[in-house]
Order: sequence, then structure tokens, then C-alpha cells
Amino acid sequence: MWASGRRACVRSITFRRMVSSPHEAMHRIFREEPALFARLLPRAGIDFPEYHSIEPLDTDLSEIRPMERRVDSAFRVQVADDEGGFLLAVESQSKPDTDKRNSWTYYLAHMYAKYGLPPVLVVLCRDKATASWAAEPIRVGRPFHTSMLVFPLVLGPGNLSVITDPDEVAEDVPLAVFSAFAHAKDPGLPAILEALAEVLARQDEGSDDWVEYVEIGLGDGPARDLWRQLMAVYTPKFPDSIVAEYWNKGRANGRAEDILRLLDRRGIEIPDAVRERVKDCTDLDVLSVWFDRSLTVASAEELFVEE
Repeated sequence: MWASGRRACVRSITFRRMVSSPHEAMHRIFREEPALFARLLPRAGIDFPEYHSIEPLDTDLSEIRPMERRVDSAFRVQVADDEGGFLLAVESQSKPDTDKRNSWTYYLAHMYAKYGLPPVLVVLCRDKATASWAAEPIRVGRPFHTSMLVFPLVLGPGNLSVITDPDEVAEDVPLAVFSAFAHAKDPGLPAILEALAEVLARQDEGSDDWVEYVEIGLGDGPARDLWRQLMAVYTPKFPDSIVAEYWNKGRANGRAEDILRLLDRRGIEIPDAVRERVKDCTDLDVLSVWFDRSLTVASAEELFVEE
């Protein structure tokens, strides 16, 4: 468990790639803390089996380009008394999207064929309307016969309780952070954020990582404004410049991914040198120019041609 032997300690998390949006923050927290599944699902009334390990998998589910399909996050769970275990396909969903339901059936079928293990679709939602939509079974077939029936496992404000007790937050900071994301549009959010801010203010190790992670994960709007106000009260050691720096890095990473994805969707080959140059760029103004060019260029190298 998170708190075993260190109830008052917040672990430092290492960002393999800085999150750039609430969408990414919602699912990438599990890449940093895969064991969070085993602590989170029981709170939603879902049993999670005893396991040996939970390992991240490659999220690329493409078979033949140019059709590219990527699940947000994927994991293999090694279960006691089960040699193979099972898979988790994790999707962060901010609003209803009919096309996504088609993608989800593909993800599950492809993962089952690729790994030979039963997959479970987990959908992470921030509001009850989206959660209700996502929980609807997906039926593939015709009225006379159903070929496939998918039951998404939805985690969101409808089945996860708020965490407002500072002692409970200190027991499991990642769980409290996810609770804040899941209730980002809920009236109970201020109490969650206040308890989270109070705990992080008492910690030294790793607290700055979580402050910035929450900052980005809340997205634009009143929730982020409230978090900044709480940071000013509880953690004066975190000046706005630090948060701004991480936020700008996240925006740059997100824009770089948009550029590469757009080129890929247009069927334009992307040499490794171009890919690395785009990913390494942190200047938002330059990235904006490259993004505009990516809409019309005939080759990836033309991104860098001076006017």
C-alpha cells in the first residue's frame, strides 16, 4: 500500500513526459502509480484481484498505417493463480463521442488478439453526464444476432466518493489527486482541494511534483483558480513562476504532439531528425508557426523552411 511504513511521506513522482492537458493527467497518473487501480476500484464497489504486478504496455494498437489507433494507457495485471493475468485498456473521456465507442471495441478486440489475454475497458470521466454515456453497453451486430457486447467499467463522480479528510489524503496522495480530477466539475471539489493543499504543504519530498500535476490536471477555469489561491495560502514556497514553467512545458509538449499527429494523418513521412527537433522545441511561438505549416507542407522538412 501507498502509506505502508511512511504515512506522512509523499513519494516523488518522475514525469516520463510532462502532461499537457487534463485529459492526459487523468490517465497518466496510473502510469506513475499502477497500483492505484487496486486501491481505487474497490472504492467504486468493484473487486480487484490479488496481483503480483501491474505493468504498463505499449499504447500503439495500430496494425497497418495510415490508420493509427492508440489507447490512452494500457496495462498487464499479473494475478495470483493465473499464469497470464489480464489487460486494462484505460481511456480518459471528457465528453460523449460516438466515434470513441467504435474505437473502444477495436481496442479490446486487438488487445485480445495480440496478447491472448482478456482485456477490461476502464473509462475515466469528470462529470456524471459523460460517465452515464460511457457506461452504456456497446452492442455490435444486428437485431437477429449480437456478435460483441462491451460493458465499459466507468470511474467518475457517480461512483467515487470525495476525499476531504487530510489524514486520508496523507494515506494515499495519488488517490486523493485522482479524486480531485474525477470531481473537477462537482460542488465537492473545493473541500478536496483544500485537504490536498494542506497535506502537500506539510511535505517536503515530491510535493512540488504533485502541485504541478494537479495544476495542469484541473484544466482552465474556476477549479485551477481555486488551486492557485490555495497554493498561495498553504505553500508560499511554490511561486507562480514554477507552476507557469511546468504549464508552458506541458503546452509545448502537447503542441509538438499535435504537429506530428497531423503530419502522420496527412500521410507525410516524418524522419527521426524532424520528429526529435519538434519534440525538443519548447518555444510556443515557434511551435505555433510549425503547426500552421503542418496543415499544408508537402514534406516534414518544410516545417523549418524560413519565410
